[in-house]
Amino acid sequence: MTNAAEHWEGVYGRKKTDQVSWFRPHLEQSLSYVARAQLAPDAAIIDVGAGASTFVDDLLGAGHSRITAMDLSATALDIARARLGERGAGVNWLVGDITQLELPAHAFDFWHDRAVFHFLREPEERARYVAAVRRALKPGGHIVVATFGPHGPERCSELDTMRYSADQLHGQFGAEFQKVHELVELHPTPSGKEQEFVYCYCRLR
Repeated sequence: MTNAAEHWEGVYGRKKTDQVSWFRPHLEQSLSYVARAQLAPDAAIIDVGAGASTFVDDLLGAGHSRITAMDLSATALDIARARLGERGAGVNWLVGDITQLELPAHAFDFWHDRAVFHFLREPEERARYVAAVRRALKPGGHIVVATFGPHGPERCSELDTMRYSADQLHGQFGAEFQKVHELVELHPTPSGKEQEFVYCYCRLR
């Protein structure tokens, strides 16, 4: 187990699902982008940093059948899998580090990441992440990445974070990715604070 995996196993071991700062009952903005993409029910969707969120529940509820939920923490994915029960039997539960795993080429129609990319502090990590997207996303595929905005927190879960404007975030991915939409969300944390998130929705040319 890597140090990063140990860290996130500890977070999910200490805190309940609805106590982590990024918790939302439903990821409304992310779901709106999925709807906007007008995906076929059998389109392949990957949720990077899925954790124990209800995004997978809502995707299944919307009729999507090919979902990969990926996270560093096996504990987090186990929580989601237990919550879903038989409904989650067809989900591909994948434990691993997106900057290290080699995903299959041109495998996914939609890539979703809410709150992973901003933890990648080193340029080499970010380059490996972008290379993973380029490899795994189908040509013309959709990608939504949400990070802390310019006024977001500098630390989260005892880790330093990066903060981006939408243009800065898009710049990390480059001209191969055509920006379709951006938005800023003020996310209320369970402790009552607000965190600024920036969403960037792109298509791979």
